Amino acid sequence: MEPDTALAAARATHHSVLTTLRRDGKPQLSNVLHVVGDDGVIRVSTTADRAKYHNLRREPWAALKVDGDSFWSYAVIEAEASFSDVAAAPDDAAVDELVEYYRAISGEHSDWDDYRRAMVSEHRVVVRLAPNRAYGALR
Repeated sequence: MEPDTALAAARATHHSVLTTLRRDGKPQLSNVLHVVGDDGVIRVSTTADRAKYHNLRREPWAALKVDGDSFWSYAVIEAEASFSDVAAAPDDAAVDELVEYYRAISGEHSDWDDYRRAMVSEHRVVVRLAPNRAYGALR
């Protein structure tokens, strides 16, 4: 499968399953919300205390599975991971990126100041996935 075909499937939904590798090499799967940017980079929000964050910091490889229109239709995108800084102040670049992530999924927030404070208190970070391989069966 061509990466552009898989990215088109990922753009059609925000729901996906993220696979990371534990320290022992076994997979860890997490349901996540994702956004595909115009640059082809997939972004996921998580907190700095989650296992997926620690797994990706140690081994910056991930696979993101998105479903198509039927049970037999899916795409898997393998990617190298990079990260924003952990949100440290309501007006920092990490929080700005989290605002863009939120807007892409949900539109405008009812209280952006509260959202920005929450991103800092939750120690949020954006995981950026740069696709390098895709496979699956889209029907």
